[in-house]
Amino acid sequence: MRAASGYSESEHDRVDRAAAAPEPTGPTSATGQGGSAAATSATRADARPWPVQRWLLRCFARRMLCRYRGVGDRVEPKAVVHGPERRVEKLPTLLALSMEGTWEPVPRASASRHSLPARLAPAMEVATSSSEESFQALNHAEQMARRMEGYLRHKQLCDVVLLAGDRRIPAHRLVLSSVSDYFAAMFTSDVREAKQEEVKLEGVEPTALWALVQYAYTGRLDLREDTIEGLLAAACLLQLSPVVEACCGFLMKQLHPSNCLGIRSFADAQGCTDLHKVAHNYTMENFLEVMRNQEFLLLPTEAVADLFASEEMNVPGEETVFQALMAWVMHEVETRRHVLPGLLAHFLGDLESNPLLCDDVECQRLLLQAMKYHLLPERRPAMQGASTRPRKSTVGTMFAVGGMDATKGATSIERYDLRTNTWTQVAMLSGRRLQFGVAVLDDKVYVVGGRDGLKTLNTVECYNPRTHTWSVLPPMSTHRHGLGVAVLEGPMYAVGGHDGWSYLNTVERWDPQARQWNYVANMSNPRSTVGVAVLNGKLYAVGGRDGSSCLRSVECFDPHTNKWTACAPMCKRRGGVGVSACNGFLYAVGGHDTPASNHCSRISDCVERFDPKTDAWTAVAPLSVSRDAVGVGLLGDRLYAVGGYDGQTYLNTVEAYDPVANEWTQVAPLCLGRAGACVVTVRVI
Repeated sequence: MRAASGYSESEHDRVDRAAAAPEPTGPTSATGQGGSAAATSATRADARPWPVQRWLLRCFARRMLCRYRGVGDRVEPKAVVHGPERRVEKLPTLLALSMEGTWEPVPRASASRHSLPARLAPAMEVATSSSEESFQALNHAEQMARRMEGYLRHKQLCDVVLLAGDRRIPAHRLVLSSVSDYFAAMFTSDVREAKQEEVKLEGVEPTALWALVQYAYTGRLDLREDTIEGLLAAACLLQLSPVVEACCGFLMKQLHPSNCLGIRSFADAQGCTDLHKVAHNYTMENFLEVMRNQEFLLLPTEAVADLFASEEMNVPGEETVFQALMAWVMHEVETRRHVLPGLLAHFLGDLESNPLLCDDVECQRLLLQAMKYHLLPERRPAMQGASTRPRKSTVGTMFAVGGMDATKGATSIERYDLRTNTWTQVAMLSGRRLQFGVAVLDDKVYVVGGRDGLKTLNTVECYNPRTHTWSVLPPMSTHRHGLGVAVLEGPMYAVGGHDGWSYLNTVERWDPQARQWNYVANMSNPRSTVGVAVLNGKLYAVGGRDGSSCLRSVECFDPHTNKWTACAPMCKRRGGVGVSACNGFLYAVGGHDTPASNHCSRISDCVERFDPKTDAWTAVAPLSVSRDAVGVGLLGDRLYAVGGYDGQTYLNTVEAYDPVANEWTQVAPLCLGRAGACVVTVRVI
């Protein structure tokens, strides 16, 4: 037997030589063609691999089987190496394993080192694809964050030191940049700090900076009243948006009349617009309590002027604002006396009796301007400004009552809040009522006449907005729908309308002292769907329908002479017109030009203004949309056109008219589209 060290053939040469030699085809005798038994035995002994070779071949066979079929555990490698019928040299021909895990002989010519039979290729692809999968650790990010937090706590692998005051805070640039846009811009840009090992942060409290660095690693942050301002200031600097939002939300919850001014000022300094808006609105809503706190008396002049310039201040009257102003001035009278004239530009009340004002020339000039504004209403349009614009809380509240909707009769009452620009349903009519009139007397809403769908009414009801209760008053003498109602110097007037049979020119007056209705002088023309308003102590009846056509004519009633007088007619005839007085003028808004029975009726977007001094009508800016049966009312210094009918739809849109700018702008819509709603303003709720 050869020694292992004497073996010089390569395994590939041996396999190739063995494969080329013919195999015996039958039993071989000791003296026959096959040679002696000893020779045969020696040849077979030489053909067997050595132990190391057998081990290598066994590993190779197992690897091949696992690679191609994934079922190497089902095959005994020894059958490959030691099988008497299949020599080791034949291993390249033993390539195929059937789907059941059995061996199949493959012709040598078709076998290659890297190929498989074609019928097994699909199975191999499935096996290969099924052996691929992905793995995602569910808590990988949490574990990594904990590890980074540990590095921070033990000051390991830190590559930057943050300096705030006398405190040094080691940290990792990657972590800081991942949560802060400020650090991301600093460390990824070509700036000096990007290469420095130490970065100094000016104006940042050390405790706040350390809390925010910990937040970068943990996502946790404690918010307390004694540290919140420092945290918010640092978070704004470092551009940590989630922290800024959390701090602002915390401060919003802490708002109180004693601290809202400070929070408002701090939010303005930090550029936190949402927090500033909330704090400002809170201050305006609760100004009566805010003005009694020390924080108000310590405000600088600019802040006081900003407060008084706001129209949102919730006060019962200008007297309250004046009291607050004087309290602020008297707190440091010697240093604040000289700023008083500038602050008076935001004040609208009675100033004559105060000695501080009487002794100041500039204050006297402002007093004279205020007197002119009140005594010369025709000049008011030219005198409009910050000092003449009423505060929203003092102008009252506008109501839209009833009307026609898609269900043929709205019974709801909606209230408009000028400060919030919202409509809210506040009450319901006691029953269905259409084409009625509404007026306000002693801060109560009176609903007069109308029709219920079957008959014309003469009933009168009174709604108290304070108590949200209804009461019944004595009825009118005449049943009326399509009437106009207004209050003139105390009494309430019911003008014209239709009684179910004919168009009316009669007028009734309600005496609140005697609690009864009385007739006054008749109009010169019968009018239904008429617009009425009070201007300069007279009652005006504008347009309407007389049964055959819509009217251009206008007449006014003088209660002292009990007479109606004709005025200049409108430029266009109108029925269903909305009428209101504003700044010494009378406005006629929308309407239609022919009775509803005429299919050629046109709905108007035209707005006209009547000047009683010149007795003339002029056109002003039109509505943005045509409106018939539009409700018109005055709130503050704006005229409002509410709802109406455009020929197809009952409108819920509302627009406001600015007499100075001569333009209409959209405001918040009604909750319910309606036409023929009566619009009135109640001054105090």
